[in-house]
Amino acid sequence: MIELINVSRTYIQGSKEIHALRDVTLSIKPREFLAVMGPSGSGKSTLLNLIGGLDQPSSGEIFIDQKPLHGISDDELTLIRRRRVGFIFQFFNLLPILTASENVGLPLLLEGIPFSQVRPKAEALLNKVGLAERIEHRPEQLSGGEMQRVAIARALIANPAVLLADEPTGNLDSHTSVEIFNLLKGLHSEGQTIVMVTHDSKAAAYGTRTITLRDGGIAEDTETKVQIPNST
Repeated sequence: MIELINVSRTYIQGSKEIHALRDVTLSIKPREFLAVMGPSGSGKSTLLNLIGGLDQPSSGEIFIDQKPLHGISDDELTLIRRRRVGFIFQFFNLLPILTASENVGLPLLLEGIPFSQVRPKAEALLNKVGLAERIEHRPEQLSGGEMQRVAIARALIANPAVLLADEPTGNLDSHTSVEIFNLLKGLHSEGQTIVMVTHDSKAAAYGTRTITLRDGGIAEDTETKVQIPNST
Protein backbone atom coordinates (compact mmCIF):
# COMPACT_ATOMS: atom_id res chain seq x y z
CA MET A 1 0.00 0.00 0.00
CA ILE A 2 2.83 2.44 0.90
CA GLU A 3 6.36 1.92 -0.40
CA LEU A 4 9.47 3.96 0.25
CA ILE A 5 12.52 2.91 -1.77
CA ASN A 6 15.94 4.29 -0.83
CA VAL A 7 14.41 7.57 0.33
CA SER A 8 16.70 10.34 1.57
CA ARG A 9 15.92 13.91 2.58
CA THR A 10 18.67 16.49 2.96
CA TYR A 11 18.21 20.10 4.06
CA ILE A 12 20.65 22.95 3.69
CA GLN A 13 21.10 25.19 6.73
CA GLY A 14 23.59 27.91 5.89
CA SER A 15 26.71 26.06 4.81
CA LYS A 16 25.69 22.79 6.49
CA GLU A 17 23.87 19.75 5.10
CA ILE A 18 21.31 18.20 7.44
CA HIS A 19 20.57 14.56 6.58
CA ALA A 20 17.04 14.12 7.97
CA LEU A 21 16.56 10.71 6.32
CA ARG A 22 19.17 8.40 4.81
CA ASP A 23 18.30 5.66 2.29
CA VAL A 24 15.10 4.55 4.01
CA THR A 25 13.30 1.57 2.47
CA LEU A 26 9.97 0.78 4.08
CA SER A 27 6.75 -1.06 3.21
CA ILE A 28 3.51 -0.36 5.06
CA LYS A 29 0.74 -2.89 4.51
CA PRO A 30 -2.98 -2.15 4.22
CA ARG A 31 -4.75 -2.15 7.62
CA GLU A 32 -1.47 -1.80 9.48
CA PHE A 33 -1.11 0.49 12.52
CA LEU A 34 2.51 1.59 12.38
CA ALA A 35 4.08 3.56 15.22
CA VAL A 36 7.19 5.59 14.36
CA MET A 37 9.50 6.31 17.29
CA GLY A 38 12.90 7.86 17.80
CA PRO A 39 14.67 10.74 19.55
CA SER A 40 14.22 14.36 18.52
CA GLY A 41 15.87 14.97 15.17
CA SER A 42 15.81 11.32 14.13
CA GLY A 43 13.58 11.99 11.09
CA LYS A 44 10.13 11.00 12.39
CA SER A 45 8.19 14.05 11.21
CA THR A 46 10.20 14.20 7.99
CA LEU A 47 9.16 10.62 7.23
CA LEU A 48 5.50 11.44 7.87
CA ASN A 49 5.65 14.58 5.73
CA LEU A 50 7.18 12.63 2.85
CA ILE A 51 4.52 9.90 3.01
CA GLY A 52 1.82 12.58 3.07
CA GLY A 53 3.24 14.49 0.12
CA LEU A 54 3.89 17.60 2.23
CA ASP A 55 7.58 17.34 1.34
CA GLN A 56 9.59 15.79 -1.46
CA PRO A 57 12.58 13.43 -1.05
CA SER A 58 16.03 14.50 -2.15
CA SER A 59 16.38 11.02 -3.65
CA GLY A 60 14.44 7.78 -3.78
CA GLU A 61 10.82 6.94 -4.60
CA ILE A 62 7.52 6.89 -2.70
CA PHE A 63 4.32 5.12 -3.78
CA ILE A 64 0.79 5.09 -2.32
CA ASP A 65 -1.41 2.35 -3.77
CA GLN A 66 1.21 1.95 -6.52
CA LYS A 67 0.83 5.63 -7.45
CA PRO A 68 4.13 7.53 -7.37
CA LEU A 69 4.47 10.75 -5.38
CA HIS A 70 7.50 11.75 -7.44
CA GLY A 71 7.47 13.22 -10.94
CA ILE A 72 3.89 14.49 -10.74
CA SER A 73 2.51 18.03 -10.87
CA ASP A 74 1.66 20.08 -7.79
CA ASP A 75 -2.03 19.83 -8.68
CA GLU A 76 -1.85 16.03 -8.82
CA LEU A 77 -0.01 15.94 -5.51
CA THR A 78 -2.64 18.20 -3.93
CA LEU A 79 -5.40 15.84 -5.06
CA ILE A 80 -3.58 12.84 -3.57
CA ARG A 81 -3.22 14.69 -0.25
CA ARG A 82 -6.92 15.58 -0.24
CA ARG A 83 -8.31 12.24 -1.38
CA ARG A 84 -5.86 9.54 -0.26
CA VAL A 85 -4.29 10.87 2.94
CA GLY A 86 -5.85 12.03 6.21
CA PHE A 87 -3.74 14.22 8.51
CA ILE A 88 -3.97 14.54 12.31
CA PHE A 89 -1.69 17.17 13.83
CA GLN A 90 -0.53 17.83 17.38
CA PHE A 91 -2.02 21.34 17.36
CA PHE A 92 -5.37 20.36 15.74
CA ASN A 93 -5.19 23.04 12.96
CA LEU A 94 -8.91 23.83 13.12
CA LEU A 95 -10.23 27.07 11.63
CA PRO A 96 -11.58 29.17 14.53
CA ILE A 97 -14.40 30.79 12.54
CA LEU A 98 -15.91 27.44 11.47
CA THR A 99 -18.17 25.13 13.45
CA ALA A 100 -17.16 21.55 14.17
CA SER A 101 -19.22 20.25 11.24
CA GLU A 102 -17.78 22.88 8.89
CA ASN A 103 -14.21 22.06 9.98
CA VAL A 104 -14.85 18.36 9.41
CA GLY A 105 -16.34 18.98 5.98
CA LEU A 106 -13.62 21.39 4.84
CA PRO A 107 -11.64 18.92 2.66
CA LEU A 108 -14.79 18.17 0.62
CA LEU A 109 -15.80 21.84 0.53
CA LEU A 110 -12.40 22.56 -1.03
CA GLU A 111 -13.36 20.07 -3.75
CA GLY A 112 -16.37 22.27 -4.56
CA ILE A 113 -18.97 19.95 -3.01
CA PRO A 114 -21.90 21.95 -1.53
CA PHE A 115 -22.13 21.94 2.27
CA SER A 116 -25.69 20.64 2.01
CA GLN A 117 -24.20 17.41 0.66
CA VAL A 118 -21.19 17.41 2.98
CA ARG A 119 -23.04 18.13 6.23
CA PRO A 120 -24.70 14.69 6.70
CA LYS A 121 -21.35 12.89 6.40
CA ALA A 122 -19.62 15.42 8.66
CA GLU A 123 -22.32 14.98 11.31
CA ALA A 124 -22.13 11.19 11.04
CA LEU A 125 -18.35 11.32 11.62
CA LEU A 126 -18.75 13.68 14.58
CA ASN A 127 -21.23 11.22 16.03
CA LYS A 128 -18.72 8.42 15.40
CA VAL A 129 -16.03 10.22 17.43
CA GLY A 130 -18.47 11.01 20.24
CA LEU A 131 -19.27 14.64 19.46
CA ALA A 132 -22.91 14.48 18.41
CA GLU A 133 -23.70 17.29 20.88
CA ARG A 134 -20.88 19.55 19.62
CA ILE A 135 -21.75 19.81 15.92
CA GLU A 136 -22.40 23.57 15.97
CA HIS A 137 -19.62 24.45 18.44
CA ARG A 138 -16.56 26.40 17.34
CA PRO A 139 -13.04 25.41 18.44
CA GLU A 140 -12.95 27.97 21.27
CA GLN A 141 -15.98 26.21 22.79
CA LEU A 142 -14.30 22.79 22.78
CA SER A 143 -11.77 21.10 25.05
CA GLY A 144 -8.42 19.93 23.70
CA GLY A 145 -9.64 16.35 23.44
CA GLU A 146 -12.80 17.45 21.64
CA MET A 147 -10.78 19.52 19.17
CA GLN A 148 -8.60 16.50 18.42
CA ARG A 149 -11.73 14.41 17.85
CA VAL A 150 -12.94 17.02 15.36
CA ALA A 151 -9.53 16.84 13.66
CA ILE A 152 -9.78 13.04 13.46
CA ALA A 153 -13.26 13.27 11.94
CA ARG A 154 -11.95 15.80 9.41
CA ALA A 155 -9.10 13.45 8.51
CA LEU A 156 -11.65 10.70 7.77
CA ILE A 157 -14.09 12.73 5.65
CA ALA A 158 -12.54 11.75 2.30
CA ASN A 159 -12.20 8.03 3.16
CA PRO A 160 -8.38 8.18 3.07
CA ALA A 161 -6.21 5.21 2.25
CA VAL A 162 -3.94 6.12 5.15
CA LEU A 163 -4.29 8.21 8.30
CA LEU A 164 -1.12 10.07 9.33
CA ALA A 165 -0.91 11.22 12.96
CA ASP A 166 1.98 13.39 14.16
CA GLU A 167 2.14 13.27 17.99
CA PRO A 168 -1.69 13.34 18.10
CA THR A 169 -1.82 13.61 21.90
CA GLY A 170 1.18 15.88 22.43
CA ASN A 171 -1.11 18.70 23.63
CA LEU A 172 -3.42 16.57 25.77
CA ASP A 173 -3.43 15.27 29.34
CA SER A 174 -2.87 11.57 30.02
CA HIS A 175 -6.56 10.67 30.48
CA THR A 176 -7.60 12.40 27.24
CA SER A 177 -4.61 10.86 25.46
CA VAL A 178 -5.85 7.36 26.31
CA GLU A 179 -9.27 8.26 24.90
CA ILE A 180 -7.70 9.44 21.62
CA PHE A 181 -5.48 6.35 21.36
CA ASN A 182 -8.50 4.11 21.94
CA LEU A 183 -10.36 6.00 19.21
CA LEU A 184 -7.47 5.45 16.78
CA LYS A 185 -7.28 1.80 17.76
CA GLY A 186 -11.00 1.44 17.11
CA LEU A 187 -10.57 2.97 13.64
CA HIS A 188 -7.75 0.53 12.96
CA SER A 189 -9.94 -2.41 14.01
CA GLU A 190 -12.43 -1.24 11.35
CA GLY A 191 -9.71 -1.50 8.68
CA GLN A 192 -8.10 1.95 8.67
CA THR A 193 -4.37 2.07 7.90
CA ILE A 194 -2.60 4.37 10.38
CA VAL A 195 0.94 5.72 10.64
CA MET A 196 1.56 7.51 13.93
CA VAL A 197 4.63 9.40 15.09
CA THR A 198 5.15 9.26 18.85
CA HIS A 199 7.94 9.59 21.39
CA ASP A 200 6.05 7.44 23.92
CA SER A 201 6.52 3.66 24.03
CA LYS A 202 3.15 3.30 25.79
CA ALA A 203 1.49 5.06 22.86
CA ALA A 204 3.37 2.86 20.39
CA ALA A 205 1.89 -0.21 22.10
CA TYR A 206 -1.49 0.70 20.59
CA GLY A 207 -0.10 -0.11 17.14
CA THR A 208 0.62 -3.42 15.45
CA ARG A 209 4.21 -2.60 14.47
CA THR A 210 6.89 -0.14 15.58
CA ILE A 211 9.87 1.26 13.73
CA THR A 212 12.53 3.24 15.54
CA LEU A 213 14.51 5.89 13.68
CA ARG A 214 18.01 6.96 14.63
CA ASP A 215 20.16 9.42 12.68
CA GLY A 216 17.74 9.33 9.75
CA GLY A 217 17.68 5.55 9.34
CA ILE A 218 15.57 2.65 10.58
CA ALA A 219 17.34 1.19 13.61
CA GLU A 220 14.59 -1.24 14.68
CA ASP A 221 11.49 -2.73 13.07
CA THR A 222 9.37 -4.93 15.33
CA GLU A 223 5.87 -6.35 15.51
CA THR A 224 3.93 -5.34 18.62
CA LYS A 225 3.58 -8.49 20.73
CA VAL A 226 1.26 -7.18 23.43
CA GLN A 227 -1.41 -4.72 22.40
CA ILE A 228 -3.37 -2.55 24.79
CA PRO A 229 -7.08 -3.44 24.94
CA ASN A 230 -9.68 -0.72 24.48
CA SER A 231 -10.58 0.81 27.82
CA THR A 232 -13.75 2.59 28.75
